[in-house]
Amino acid sequence: MKLYSYWRSTAAYRVRIALNLKRVEYDIIPVHLVKNGGEQLRDRYKQINPQKLVPAIETSKHGTLTQSMAIIEYLEETLPGHNLLPDNPADRSFIRSLSQLVCCDIHPINNLRVLKYLTGEMLLSQDQKSTWYAHWVLEGLSAFEQRLKTRQSEGLYCFGSEPGMADCCLVSQLYNAHRFDISIAEFTEIRRIEEHCLKLEAFDKARPENQIDAE
Repeated sequence: MKLYSYWRSTAAYRVRIALNLKRVEYDIIPVHLVKNGGEQLRDRYKQINPQKLVPAIETSKHGTLTQSMAIIEYLEETLPGHNLLPDNPADRSFIRSLSQLVCCDIHPINNLRVLKYLTGEMLLSQDQKSTWYAHWVLEGLSAFEQRLKTRQSEGLYCFGSEPGMADCCLVSQLYNAHRFDISIAEFTEIRRIEEHCLKLEAFDKARPENQIDAE
């Protein structure tokens, strides 16, 4: 497989973790989201992903796939090995809800193109942009933490004794929270899960700083 990725992309980060958990061999094709005005905006990449976003992944059997959550679900449905979702339908729904809390409610309004729009067309200051970012991250993580406590799932991770899809989404989002100096000290469950995840090779290998295009 070929993964079109940017080292700091939260969406690409979560897919890298999932690929590693599934023990998939893949090559990374870097797409720099900032250099030269953004390589994702070039005609060549638009032919790969008309949305001009990373990640995208080329498969031998099913062509090019886009959207990180669709890619992760594809990996789960087509590849054996490590389970990214539990077997029970109610438990699967719980994990999907945690994953979508990150991928639908936190990440989309805080990603690079939104932040650039805020300080560009909307003329917000850097401080105002930071306030915007922190508000939505903390709002989302607070709900995530409460969901974990309400569910009272046993184990080291978001659900059970093995990391899954929700852990991929959470850890990648926390990277950005740390990057922008947002304290997560109050989120004890989230911090515990992150600590356990980052000890695993699959997560460590996927870290932004460990990518071939890291700067």
